[in-house]
Amino acid sequence: MRIALAQFNPVVGDIAGNTRRILELAREAMAAGADVLVTPELALTGYSPEDLLLRGHFFRAVSAAMDELLELDGITLVIGHPVRLGAETFNAATVLRDGNRLGQYHKMLLPNDQVFDECRYFTPGAAPLVFEQDGVKLGVLICEDIWSVEPAAEAADAGAEVLVALNASPFHRDKVATRQETARYRVQETGLPLLYVNLVGGQDELVFDGASFALDAEGEVAVQAPAYDEALIFVDVECGRVMPGDQASLPAPTESVYRALVTGVRDYIGKNGFAGALLGLSGGVDSALTLAVAVDALGADKVHAVMMPSRYTADISLIDSRDMVKRLDVRYDEIDIWPTYESFMAALSPAFAGLAADTTEENLQARIRGTLLMALSNKSGKLVLTTGNKSEMTTGYCTLYGDMAGGFAVLKDVAKTLVFELCRWRNTVGEVIPERIITRPPSAELRPDQKDQDSLPPYEVLDAIMQRYVEENRSGEEIIAEGFAEADVRRVVRLLKINEYKRRQAPVGPRITHRAFGKDWRYPITNRFS
Repeated sequence: MRIALAQFNPVVGDIAGNTRRILELAREAMAAGADVLVTPELALTGYSPEDLLLRGHFFRAVSAAMDELLELDGITLVIGHPVRLGAETFNAATVLRDGNRLGQYHKMLLPNDQVFDECRYFTPGAAPLVFEQDGVKLGVLICEDIWSVEPAAEAADAGAEVLVALNASPFHRDKVATRQETARYRVQETGLPLLYVNLVGGQDELVFDGASFALDAEGEVAVQAPAYDEALIFVDVECGRVMPGDQASLPAPTESVYRALVTGVRDYIGKNGFAGALLGLSGGVDSALTLAVAVDALGADKVHAVMMPSRYTADISLIDSRDMVKRLDVRYDEIDIWPTYESFMAALSPAFAGLAADTTEENLQARIRGTLLMALSNKSGKLVLTTGNKSEMTTGYCTLYGDMAGGFAVLKDVAKTLVFELCRWRNTVGEVIPERIITRPPSAELRPDQKDQDSLPPYEVLDAIMQRYVEENRSGEEIIAEGFAEADVRRVVRLLKINEYKRRQAPVGPRITHRAFGKDWRYPITNRFS
């Protein structure tokens, strides 16, 4: 028996388009001799449809699509989709063959943490599903089901000889190894091989990395699909044993993060129908990395970089920006913001009379730049990519309606220290980022001789505190006990707390850690907990 795993990139809500793609993959699988095609979790609708699942006509479209798939003969289909039965909705997998519905499985374990809120929409299932194909009994599981003992054990008790898991498992760092380790536990407990098929592609802040695989009964990887690319992979099963097959190489950790960012940008721009991407280039490392990612995601012809200097912009920032856009061959414009700034200040001078200059004047420069970028976006149909990183989002070192103005925050979940690491990795592939951009001290260039470290702890310290407090949920006292300076810890935690209102207004951006500022992070703005 040959089983095809359909690692593909659906579009949420495009039920007709996703159905066509599944049928294409099924016919390709049949041509390669496959007996079974297994799709990822909620493949028919994309993951996650969120509140589309509250609309009745959404399920009518799903039902019509399932009827269309039922007409395909010659291969068994295991289709991930939502289903409404009476007053209850289930995250389901239905087995179809030659016009017959052989059974339907309802996901037993519903995740309700991190980015998942399936308890809002679904009722948990209560029974295993095992179906037979060419004398082999296949037990169906869906995603979270493999993260606990019981669903796999129940499938084994029901007679399964091979476990098949449909997944919509989003990427974060180290996720591939964690998935395989978890699947290996289920293999060890049941003694059964396990086939794991995952979505690929970007959906708002989520990135699905694919990397589907098959484990044999000893827990060894017998087949490995590539990461970040669509793939139809084949698993041959003989006498209940998974046979060795194709082994794609997986990217190293830094490359994997970079490719996740590229995937997120490509699909957010593409699936939402924007003409391309537009960003402000500053001569700094964050905008340089954002530009490189955008070009790798969309192609140079769809990216427009704009340099908007002021009297505080260093000559080397202009030189390095011009150098980088030549290397990447993107459209590039320079717009001097100082005349506009002086006009604003003249209009505000009566209201500002007698008041000392402060961050107001700095933020005004950033907001002029944001206004110019949004005007260019309106004219061109290109989406503005913001360039702020996670360290800045943590501390509020960013300007509402200024550098935060835009539609997609590429580095929103990328710490500053990782920004440097990603730049260096990208230059090993092709040196597109001038070395001086990476090595010079970071600066917002909003006042004379400004450096980021004038206002923030060193990024190595800031990012270490941020990781512990934001991503690991550790208290300030626990972090201080590790040896971090109390003043630094209290400063970072205070800045994190008082800037929640900014983060709530930030655009979405690709999630690359297990705790990003987005669906993962739901803190009250009005909050006096210390």
